Parts: sequence; structure tokens; C-alpha cells
Amino acid sequence: MFKEKLLVSEIKSEQIQFYNFELPENFLNKSWDNIYFEIKSKLQTDKMNYIFLDEIQNITDFEKLVDGLYVTKNIDVYITGSNANLLSSELATLLSGRYIEISILPFSFAEYLKSRNIDTSNKYLNYEALFYDYVNETSLPKGVDLREEGYDKIYEYLEALYNTIIEKDITQRHKIYDKRAFSNVVKFLANNIGNQVSPNSISKALKADNQSVHHATVEKFIDYLVESFVFYRVNRFDIKGKKQLATQEKYYIVDLGLLNVMVGRERTADKGHILENIVYLELLRRGYKIWTGRLRNSEIDFTVKNSLGEIEYYQVSWEMSNVETEKREFSPLESLKDNYPKFLFSTESFTQNKNGIIHKNVFEWLLEKE
Repeated sequence: MFKEKLLVSEIKSEQIQFYNFELPENFLNKSWDNIYFEIKSKLQTDKMNYIFLDEIQNITDFEKLVDGLYVTKNIDVYITGSNANLLSSELATLLSGRYIEISILPFSFAEYLKSRNIDTSNKYLNYEALFYDYVNETSLPKGVDLREEGYDKIYEYLEALYNTIIEKDITQRHKIYDKRAFSNVVKFLANNIGNQVSPNSISKALKADNQSVHHATVEKFIDYLVESFVFYRVNRFDIKGKKQLATQEKYYIVDLGLLNVMVGRERTADKGHILENIVYLELLRRGYKIWTGRLRNSEIDFTVKNSLGEIEYYQVSWEMSNVETEKREFSPLESLKDNYPKFLFSTESFTQNKNGIIHKNVFEWLLEKE
């Protein structure tokens, strides 16, 4: 997409080189230095050159190739990869100099609807039904492409993806021999998205179910899942004390469709936590730094800092079905005495602001253009 954008912005095609290293002809019988000199021979010496190296991890010693190009005048280098060799921790040790990492998220709700050619200007759209498809099928682009072939094809794709990440990228790379224990930790996190958990609480819960996994092992397993972008960790922030807390984090999954593979169609995560997961990913997509906020006797779902460093508060509820629910959701925000923006999201079509708290329909917010 970026390559196409360059071409329409008066960058000549001769200034762009694209190598897909999934294709054997691009790397078989070639060392990194062969590719390096091949690229340099095609450079436009008096202009900026844009080099795209796709699935770069297939090249042995690829970091030498990238470093060589990086220090060459008039070269802008873009590398992509889809396995553990290109995780942040690996790049930091492999690549010298400066680089910017762009982690790609699955489709947002707006992108999902666009990919299905849904006309969002239609005010009679049943957003709840479409949202149900979004979270119960998949938000991953390839999976959405498979919709016309039926849910079984989507499930096959998600299962293959899950097995690749778990079997190849995590268990082999980190030499995990107790695969059953690792699988149980994955299932526990999947069943508890949006809940406060700790390695110790997970260890105790598994022990009560006759599965003994030490809390230190649980902590390592969680770290592997987070660094592989299967789950995202959200730390707690003491709003009154203005400090980050190191216990009882929340975890959210990268794609809710994966829950079908991890724990089956009988998913125990409630609708409220599923909605919370989607709001978290959208806040992440919009560039916010995110914590879960702790007050003395309650919690705020998300305390965030926007790109300007300004604080905002977000509370998420599926619906305000009764006075008790309304009180429970509004009260934590009402107890905050600062003047930072406070938002409450729910699925109600008719919303009502209260005591300075902005109550919004969550589907409308998800479809807002930033």
C-alpha cells in the first residue's frame, strides 16, 4: 500500500525496489551480500531510493544486508516479517542504528465493514448484528476474505494460524516441553479477557483444577504470548497516587475469533468484556497509551494518554439495562474530581450525558474518523 502511495506522489518506479523473499527465486543460492550488491546496482544515485524487503527473515544474516543499506546515502529501507525472528526484542539486538517499528493490528470495526462493502451511511443498519459477526468470526483480513466460503474455512484458517504461532513461534523458539501446561495458561487467559489476573492467581486456579504450574513458569508463558502479539497486557494505574502498579494486570486478545480455537464456541467471556477488548484495540490503534485505572473502591476500565500527553478516562458497558448498572458504570467516573475528559461507551442508541461524563454509542465511536 505504501509503495502504491509513493508511485502516485511523483516517485518514479525506478526509485523503488521490492523483493518478496517468500519467492525462492529471490533468495535461493544467494547470500545476503549478493542481494546487497544487486540492490545497489539498481540505485538512482541522485534521488531517494525506497527499498522494500518482504519476509526478510528468510535471508541468512539479513541484519547485515539491512545495516549495509541503512548507512548508504539516499536509501529508505522497509522490512517486513511475520514470525518471531522479527519481534522487537530480536530487532534491538540484530539491527544497529535507528529504526521505527510498526505493529500491524487486524481490521478495526470500520475497516471490517468497509471490507464487506457495508454502507455505513445507512442509518438503519443493524450494527449489533454486524458486530456479532466481527467478534465471532474474525477481524483478520485473510479470514474476512474467506467469509463467502463459510465459517468452516475461517475456522481452518484461524486454527492453522494459532498452531503456527503456538507451535512454531513460541514453543519451539523458547523450548517449551510442557505443552499441556502452556496450553492451559493460554486457555485461562482466553477465558479471562478483561479480568484482573496475576501469574500467582493463574497458578492457584490451575492447581485447584489438578494442574500444577509454578507461578514463575506462568509468568514466562504470559511474557511469550505478549511478545508474540497474541495477547496485550494492560497495567494498572493508581489514579489517586499517580503511579503504575505492578500487579493484577488485564489481558486482551489480538483477535476475538481466536477464542473459538482456544476455548471453543462456548466462550465464557461475557459481552461486556468482549466489547471492552474491542475498545482497547481501538484505543491502541488510535495511538493512546493505556492503563486500567484503580480508585480506592472501584476501577476505571481505561485511563489513557493521547498523543498530546493529555489524560482521558473510558468506561465500557454493553448496556445500561437498569438503574443499578447505570449507577455502577457512572459512579467511578463521577468520583474523579479532576477536569480530564470522561467517556462512557455502551450499545444504547439513545445516550444521555451526566455530570460532565460523555455517554456515547460505542458503534458510532468505533466508526468515527480520526
